[in-house]
Amino acid sequence: MESLYELWLKRDPNWEVRYQDSVISVFSDYGKGVNQYQEVRGKIYGAGFEVFILAFFIGLYSNQTKPLVEDKAKRKHFGWAISNWGTGESRLGRTSYPRLREYMFAALIARTDIDFIALDKGDISQRKVVDELMRKMEEYANFGFDYMQEKLEENPNYFFKEGAFLRTFLEFTQKEDKTSDEFEETPDPLD
Repeated sequence: MESLYELWLKRDPNWEVRYQDSVISVFSDYGKGVNQYQEVRGKIYGAGFEVFILAFFIGLYSNQTKPLVEDKAKRKHFGWAISNWGTGESRLGRTSYPRLREYMFAALIARTDIDFIALDKGDISQRKVVDELMRKMEEYANFGFDYMQEKLEENPNYFFKEGAFLRTFLEFTQKEDKTSDEFEETPDPLD
């Protein structure tokens, strides 16, 4: 029997078509294909799924999701299973990043409400669990795409400054730190 991770790796997440031109194509060569004769035209990322990964982590770090549109005609997928993400090493001397998939899966397991006892008993199927993991993944990414689109509308150069994505992630983690510090105050004495 395949593990949840192996089943999840076979999937190809959906995303909303409206983000193709406004976000994905802004940062990547999505849909163009790359060959030895094509020059890289100032795009930060090669494949569209790399932008999806960024959007996912924006949603994850902000702990916010946004459901995808119900109309399946307004959804798209990359046609590339998660198992293939980050396996190519040719573009601009990049190295593969297979561990990132493991981190994404671990984050989804931690943040998705899964009844593992019911799964173990056979009351729910592995497919249903993977469907839930995919839904959560898509919703995190959908929030991230929306966030990125909003930032680009406010300032088209927002993400084109050195360290822009790092600053974005740090902004979300620092908000969490401030929230947790509020609860660590010493209580008033009971006298």
